[in-house]
Amino acid sequence: MRRSILPARTEGTPRRQRRVVALLGALVLVLAGIIGLTQTVGTASADASDYTQSVAQLNSTQAQITFKPTTAAAYVDVHYLVNGANQQNVRMTNNAGVWTQTVSSLTTGTVLDYWFTYEKSGPQYDTPHFSYTQGSGSTTGGGTGGTGTTVATPTFSPAGGTFSSAQSVTISDATSGASIRYTLDGSTPTASSTLYSAPLNISASTTVKAIGIKSGSTNSAVATASYTIGSTSASCPTQSDTPNFGSNVHIYDPSMSSATIQAQLDAQFAQQKDTQTAQFSNNRVAQLFKPGTYNVSDNVGFYTSVAGLGQNPDDVTINGDVTVDAFNASDAGNATQNFWRSAENLAINPSSGTDRWAVAQAAPFRRIDVHGGLALYPASYGYASGGYIADTKVSGQAASVSQQQWYTRDSNLGSWAGGVWNMVFSGVNGAPANTFPNPPETTLATTPVSRDVPYLYVDSAGKYRVFLPSLRTNASGPSWANGSTPGTSLPMSQFYVVKAGDTAATINTALSQGCNLFVTPGVYHLNQTLNVTKANTTILGIGYPTFVPDNGVNAMQVADVDGVRLKGLLFDAGTTNSAALLTVGPSGSTASHAANPTTIQDVFFRIGGQVAGKATTSLIVNSANTIIDHIWAWRADHGSGVGWTSNTADTGLIVNGANVLATGLFVEHYQKYEVVWNGQGGKTIFFQNEMPYDPPNQAAWVNPNGQNGYAAYKVGANVTTHEAWGLGSYCYFNVNPAVNSYHAFEVPNTSGVKFHSALTVSLGGVGTITHVINDTGAVTASNTTPSNVVSYP
Repeated sequence: MRRSILPARTEGTPRRQRRVVALLGALVLVLAGIIGLTQTVGTASADASDYTQSVAQLNSTQAQITFKPTTAAAYVDVHYLVNGANQQNVRMTNNAGVWTQTVSSLTTGTVLDYWFTYEKSGPQYDTPHFSYTQGSGSTTGGGTGGTGTTVATPTFSPAGGTFSSAQSVTISDATSGASIRYTLDGSTPTASSTLYSAPLNISASTTVKAIGIKSGSTNSAVATASYTIGSTSASCPTQSDTPNFGSNVHIYDPSMSSATIQAQLDAQFAQQKDTQTAQFSNNRVAQLFKPGTYNVSDNVGFYTSVAGLGQNPDDVTINGDVTVDAFNASDAGNATQNFWRSAENLAINPSSGTDRWAVAQAAPFRRIDVHGGLALYPASYGYASGGYIADTKVSGQAASVSQQQWYTRDSNLGSWAGGVWNMVFSGVNGAPANTFPNPPETTLATTPVSRDVPYLYVDSAGKYRVFLPSLRTNASGPSWANGSTPGTSLPMSQFYVVKAGDTAATINTALSQGCNLFVTPGVYHLNQTLNVTKANTTILGIGYPTFVPDNGVNAMQVADVDGVRLKGLLFDAGTTNSAALLTVGPSGSTASHAANPTTIQDVFFRIGGQVAGKATTSLIVNSANTIIDHIWAWRADHGSGVGWTSNTADTGLIVNGANVLATGLFVEHYQKYEVVWNGQGGKTIFFQNEMPYDPPNQAAWVNPNGQNGYAAYKVGANVTTHEAWGLGSYCYFNVNPAVNSYHAFEVPNTSGVKFHSALTVSLGGVGTITHVINDTGAVTASNTTPSNVVSYP
């Protein structure tokens, strides 16, 4: 998110923080938000009878791609790679129902890998991939290619599995004349991938992917085989119970002097403090306090995790403050860029009676016992843009003041004060009554399903363990309100500690051996997909460890298994487009995991800001019953590599699994539908969104139904049961204020799809949203006041 736009700003002045409007006594504060871009989402597979397609060589350097739909199409997009690189996505030119696109700068032997997205009577469809080689003449075909056939899917011998020694792997294809292209790094093969010509020697754990290709035919489906080499056991090789966590993890003991600890905390804060220099740096820090009492104050900067190492919050007490504020002169008193920092599992006795946690996105406050009040706004009463609390006690008053939206889950509050646009509570004792929109408080008595985060602690023998809280249903109050949090624990001997020097290969080896992962602060580049295949795997990050996929690989894939726990990770898109950063379950997953779901907690996604990152979709959830508990998916609106055609991203979240629950969903600035929910029985409690700031014009931002813009949250047309509470979507089309979005929420008109407490806002009146949900709700006002819908239908 965000940059505020200060009142004195003139056109051309860089925007540093976003605008927020907050009512504070007689003051009106203006809030502004920023979100990102994406491409097509929620498409279905094409039918072969829907179209014909061809490529014709025009001359030695040009070829023309042609697509003719059987039914007139509102639009046709062609996607193509030249020799497997530099994917282009182009709206084709319509000539009396025949759509064309000319590709230039080709040479003899250049390979085009291409496919289409087209509209048919409202929905949109994706074709299979096709290939064309310049100099081979023209290719012509229907939906299934020129011969009406699809190449057979390649097969592997031996099939994937676990082996004690290296394997010679043969790949074959049943289609006569087909060639095979393959990859060994987890990426999806294309027509330009390595040509298979002889058996592969697989001597280390590797995932092999292959496709069959034949000119004039549709490329085969992707075949995948995973080989685990060197282990016949799924048991993690024993690790240390007192591991070396590396130089970015700082562990404090109450026997250390307060002055020594304070000096170290201050030095780390100085490194992580500055919004201008630290926000997109590679520095990462974790500050861990062993059980005891500490007389220190901790200012928390970027990419810093502060946590107690007790089994319960009151095992570690800070007599002082754990503070986030508008620390820098460049912040101009605003907290709108206070991202990526966390506090967890400790007690605070605030020095002045009130602790201050003035944050924006990706800054969770979990398992904290505040013996006093909690201020969620800057000391300057400046702008603030939304945050998250869970499993926490505040004995005094929690005050939001200038925060426009906030979500609190499974906590106890002495009282609550504040409300700008939507304050949301579930399972919170001491929460205000449900009175949206006046005052704008949305309150649920319980949280339907929750499972608190895994966390590191030290046992009585001085050994490290990871505690795994139990699943809760209809939860209310902290999990530790009546004693220790229910659950089980694992010794660190079952965790592989990921630290500087680890690669995707070493991490995958640990996963294939049955290890859990404890990921320490750092930036980890991945040249292959991380594959989580075993049930009940825990991946616990501290200090915002960051996974960056290189060369277009998908960063992480989780199998459709029980009980995977992902916590405390940042996925930062690389400069070559990834199809998805994180996928949970393969497409078509149907198994129920209600008794032991996968949880995705404090997991964040970034497209651009540090580099010109690209990813079509950030998170895809195919597994049923998954719990998404606090994510921020952000296409950057500031930083490096930012622009409509630079940090490209279609969609933040696609949910295909049934009975998925999202608690604390922050998704911003994607270029197409930002959330697409296709699974039945889904629920969302709290949604905060800003539409992309930067559509260059209306023609560049029109949805498949021909309406202006894309909804921020789309429920699939075939969904019959879905429910959501406490949702807000804002627009600020500063590149072209004439841009409009027809609505923020697009849902089927059926009684089983229900929305509660939804709103839209135009920040400063820069651009408009015509309706809130479908055709319901007023157009956004020019004075930054919300258009509210209490319930729908």
